Amino acid sequence: MEVLDNKCPACGAKIEFNPKNQKWDCSYCGSKFSIEEMQKYDNASSKENNKIEVKLNSEKKLEEMDVYHCKNCGAEVMADETTTATFCLYCGSTTILKDRIIDGIAPSKIIPFKNVKDDVVKEFKNLYKGRPLMPKLFNDAKNIEKLVGVYIPFWSYDLNVFGDINFKTSDTKTWSDYDYSYTKTDEYLTKKDARMNYNGVLVDASSRFDDDLMDSLEPFNFNELQEYNHAYLSGFLSEKYDVDQNKAIERASTRAMNTSIEQIKNTITKNVDCVESNNLNIKNINTDYILLPVWMMNIDYNGKKYMFAMNGQTRKIVGNIPIDKKKAVIIFLFIFVIVFIIGLIISILMGAQI
Repeated sequence: MEVLDNKCPACGAKIEFNPKNQKWDCSYCGSKFSIEEMQKYDNASSKENNKIEVKLNSEKKLEEMDVYHCKNCGAEVMADETTTATFCLYCGSTTILKDRIIDGIAPSKIIPFKNVKDDVVKEFKNLYKGRPLMPKLFNDAKNIEKLVGVYIPFWSYDLNVFGDINFKTSDTKTWSDYDYSYTKTDEYLTKKDARMNYNGVLVDASSRFDDDLMDSLEPFNFNELQEYNHAYLSGFLSEKYDVDQNKAIERASTRAMNTSIEQIKNTITKNVDCVESNNLNIKNINTDYILLPVWMMNIDYNGKKYMFAMNGQTRKIVGNIPIDKKKAVIIFLFIFVIVFIIGLIISILMGAQI
């Protein structure tokens, strides 16, 4: 089987997805095509090439795609022939090998990128504003230009939480007279029945990404979910999942459980001291394997790697920015000198008045 590739229906040149107009633009002949128009032709977006085999367990077989494999850290990202990978987005290594992959489950849904790289670069350059202690390396044009658009794999669960939960609660009253102050605390056992439905509880399906970082990118607008099509990968990379859906659901269940407990607590007017017993159950109603758009940048600073991510739909940026210690010392000394000079001038003026 040949690796799936997108060609311009008008001239046969390579064609890429344009996030701005949500169409496929040919830079060679200037033609523009919608997903409906692209599906009419024999390319990666055709209906025939996206007829993915459905197994008994409802998983979909992954068609043969290009994969870029890093010999340094072992990362694997999928792409089509319109995409070139010259460095690893995880470790920065330039030792990238191109291979093919056909093993795995295909996504069922995808949210296409909404912004192009030039606009994203401007957003990251604005990070420097209001952050005088940020190292210059994080605003270096060479680093920012390494921004890569990656479709990150997520498991999406529809969960039903039901049952009851008991809280230890209390009600405290205070009063005083001429001689003493009094405090009275009444303790209760408060039982709450609950039934809650959660749609689209996300868990990233790649072990290479920090869970907290990926959680911080939320929320995504699920109203813009599209049926998965190979053509959306044109010009972007796609991380291959390595976290099994049966393992990931443990984290999804924990997120749903914690959210449920907090929501139930907010309905109690008394003081909640602790959970006495938890009889809540979780049922998985549906599981989807989806791809979500993320712009990634990895910077190596003082022997430590810092990963920044932008939600490719909402432009929300997350990541930890270190403090440049040299800058901090210089700014501290500058402020100290200014304060010292001002204090000295004030002392001289006060002395002259006396």
